[in-house]
Amino acid sequence: MSQESWKPSPDVEKTVLKHAVLNALRHGGKALLGPVISKVLGEKPELRPYVKELAKYIAKVINEVNSMSINDLQRLAKERFPEILEEKKTRIEKKVLPPLPSADKYKKVITRFAPNPDFAIHIGNARPALLCYEYARMYNGLMILRFEDTDPRIKVPLPEAYGCIKEDLRWLGVKWDEEYIQSLRIETYYNIAKELIKRNGAYVDLCKASEFRKYRNAGKPCPHRNEDKEVHLDRFEKMLRGDYGEGEAVLRIKTDLKYPDPSIRDWVAFRIIDTEKNPHPLVGSKYIVWPTYNFAAAVDDYLMGVTHILRAREHMVNTIKQKFLYSHMGWKYPEAIHFGRVRLEGFILSKSKIKELMKRYPGLFRGVDDIRFGTIAGLRQRGILPETIREIILELGIKPTDATISWENLAAINRKNLDPRARRIMFVANPVMLKVLGLNISEIKVPYHPSNKDLGERIIKVSNIVWISSLDLEILKKYRIVRLMELVNIELEGLEDNAYIAKVHSRDVETAKRLKIPIIQWVSDIDKVKAIIEVPSGLRIKRIKGYVESSITKLQLNEIVQLVRFGFSKINSIKPQIAKLTYIHD
Repeated sequence: MSQESWKPSPDVEKTVLKHAVLNALRHGGKALLGPVISKVLGEKPELRPYVKELAKYIAKVINEVNSMSINDLQRLAKERFPEILEEKKTRIEKKVLPPLPSADKYKKVITRFAPNPDFAIHIGNARPALLCYEYARMYNGLMILRFEDTDPRIKVPLPEAYGCIKEDLRWLGVKWDEEYIQSLRIETYYNIAKELIKRNGAYVDLCKASEFRKYRNAGKPCPHRNEDKEVHLDRFEKMLRGDYGEGEAVLRIKTDLKYPDPSIRDWVAFRIIDTEKNPHPLVGSKYIVWPTYNFAAAVDDYLMGVTHILRAREHMVNTIKQKFLYSHMGWKYPEAIHFGRVRLEGFILSKSKIKELMKRYPGLFRGVDDIRFGTIAGLRQRGILPETIREIILELGIKPTDATISWENLAAINRKNLDPRARRIMFVANPVMLKVLGLNISEIKVPYHPSNKDLGERIIKVSNIVWISSLDLEILKKYRIVRLMELVNIELEGLEDNAYIAKVHSRDVETAKRLKIPIIQWVSDIDKVKAIIEVPSGLRIKRIKGYVESSITKLQLNEIVQLVRFGFSKINSIKPQIAKLTYIHD
């Protein structure tokens, strides 16, 4: 079948109408051509060879759909496409988390979120933070925030990260009941270490690392393992006094030397770090003997009464290691729940990769809150709402499998949350001047939102010169008659002295509906402000220039608006003659 002879089948007609109606309901009654084409091709990729004719047909359907009222659209959706409304209903239902295992065995459920303050947290870290908070609230329990900062050499804590992490958590709506910093609890860890040695659960190893690995891999004890506990107590005191240098002595937890995974065999609980060379940001060089993650985390979970540990699946090995320590001390290990990793499509989450990019390209990225990063600060700067992140994390729950969050899904949830609250204003990209004859209107009053009257209204000053986007100029050339949104219906006259001329065809909306003419947005020449929209795509940022209504200068910084038929965007800066925004999604 040739492209010229292509005609939509009844099934294609239904698919196009469905996505046009859905898109219109999402955008205040005005469907957008691009997103509808993408949705239709996504559902029916076999139509790609006929995309040119398909686009023309979709444009025709969109014109019909956009002439309908919101009530008519909702009625049509209910009659022809009830799944649209069911999908919307399903999304707004509150996600209920599954019950915690053995919760009834504890007087009070206590959870903890324990970030390493070596960088900003990302959406993957938001999973344990939000789950810990929601479960603590579900059981009327407690949530602990604990900064695990006992590695001043490799995972070096950043002084500013402590505050930034708390700011991100508050933005997400997370409230914690107790707060601890491990670097301020070192003496507590020393006391537990001494008790472990007395119980023959730990020993000071003086072997070189390479030498110990040979014993470990062979499943044999190193020469120091079975020496008297008094010897090890003395050696540990020497470690604390500074008698040993880095790498000369470590304290190990005794485990099963035949355990199948060699990394679990006699793992390191304390090591020596030269803090004169690598001072800790909070305690400087006060300590040279530092607990490892597994030791400090395990001890704190017991001492703080944690009942349920919720963390990523890669910590399963750590759970096994920590249970040996608990066994030596006669403690009961908390309930451990391990879930999969979270990835966000199109965004970088890896702390090391973000650090590498910022180091390699100084000045290219604004910081950890750059809109191209999947950090919580970056997503906030991009215009993603906290309730959107909460909703998607609770939807993932505690599933053990890894999960990839598609940008489309994240955008759909964010769009649903933004739609009732975002003011609508008009923006024209790559503007073209249009003279309208016979306009005779000096100003119009337009509501900011089609249904949310609380958002108020604005007055737009009108002149006979308006600006429309270059894409809408093509629509005007094709259909000859269009409606300037909220204003009048115009008819193209032609080109005169390099300026396009149109005349008022009619003024009422009913005529536009009867003629089924397209609706385009516009900006008045005496009511315009220059606008630059940053559109991120991967690690690149495209900048689109145009004009936006001057009413934007009365709005707040960081406010999110819906640029009509363009998409939701976040206001970054406003000056009398120019506004800068970040495009979020359609």
